[in-house]
Amino acid sequence: MTIKNVTVLGTGVLGSQIIFQTAFKGFNVTAYDIDDASLDKARQTIAGLAHRYLEDLKDIPPASLDAAAGRITWSTSLAAAVKDADLVIEAVPEQIELKRKVYGELGRVAPPKTIFASNASTLLPSALADATGRPDRFLALHFANEIWLHNIAEIMGHPGTDPVVFATVVQFARDIGMVPIEIHKEKAGYVLNSLLVPFLAAASGLLIEGIAEPAAIDKTWRIGTGAPKGPFEIFDIVGLNTAYHISLVGSPAQQRFAQYLKENYIDKGKLGVETGEGFYVYRK
Repeated sequence: MTIKNVTVLGTGVLGSQIIFQTAFKGFNVTAYDIDDASLDKARQTIAGLAHRYLEDLKDIPPASLDAAAGRITWSTSLAAAVKDADLVIEAVPEQIELKRKVYGELGRVAPPKTIFASNASTLLPSALADATGRPDRFLALHFANEIWLHNIAEIMGHPGTDPVVFATVVQFARDIGMVPIEIHKEKAGYVLNSLLVPFLAAASGLLIEGIAEPAAIDKTWRIGTGAPKGPFEIFDIVGLNTAYHISLVGSPAQQRFAQYLKENYIDKGKLGVETGEGFYVYRK
């Protein structure tokens, strides 16, 4: 199997990163979202990513970033977006019924050759596989945020995933500059989020219980461990919408945190780094 043409469904924070990184590494990429407003926002996000690449990566010729942008096609038509796709990477919000609906539509319009990969953070592939209509060509491909720096890609199949498909996606991850992490059996949260989510939940509990403010919690973690970022800085990077949806299906304490996020941040348009303000204020 050879992957040349990639389609990314969803152009949010991580979707935009996957789009740009994949194009940067030489693949043709089609970016799909539900309306032109979403695509316009993604174009602005990707323009900002080009600046981040210049700042964070060494010896990147500016012309290579222009070339990457030139490999991206934009579409609000699902059928048009996937008509030549060898691989579709789904990065829609972390809501199981929404994802199943998307896969149902995708399975009807994508060519038989197309591999489907979900970037879901907490959902298991087996919870979505039957909705795809091609469970043997479906698996999870999970990226960390700021993928040009934190370049792991966790690949997790389900019992019905074709081993050749799995191996093909592992190689694709290498081809776009990722370090593939092969997950041997289904595990909610993979490796990264199995470590990260309990850490973030502990931090949110300290806030909701009134123990300390976000800046104090972050400072404690950074000084005490030498880590570059504290948990609430990580929340802002991940995006408060994502944090909200994940917390909403968690423990009662996590659900209280979800409500706190909604009332104090999301309803006010403060979604984290992507909007310039979350727990902290960022330079736009």
